[in-house]
Amino acid sequence: MSSYTPPPVPPSYQPLPPITRSSTMALVSLITGIAGWTVLPILGSIVAIITGHMAKSEINRSGGTVTGGGMATFGLVLGYLAVVGGICVGCLFLLSFLGIFTIPFLSIPFLNTSGY
Repeated sequence: MSSYTPPPVPPSYQPLPPITRSSTMALVSLITGIAGWTVLPILGSIVAIITGHMAKSEINRSGGTVTGGGMATFGLVLGYLAVVGGICVGCLFLLSFLGIFTIPFLSIPFLNTSGY
């Protein structure tokens, strides 16, 4: 008999998990969405909406290597809420400026129903 021993089995290599990164557009959407409520009311909200949609598209195309969907969604929500709120406030201001809200309320003190 021979004293031959087979060589040791080399260790099996596991593939590394894919390296993920956070989307820059998602971060920009979140920051401008917050800025749309504080220092840049109109511009920040519009930028938040645009970059939020760009980030969502980037995340969906990446195949799991780009994260940040929550930031993009929150930036979109902040942007849309600011735009819708601004439109509502603008409509109320326009209606009150045109006198649609003020005329009925101004005539109430002059209604004398007591007979004096």
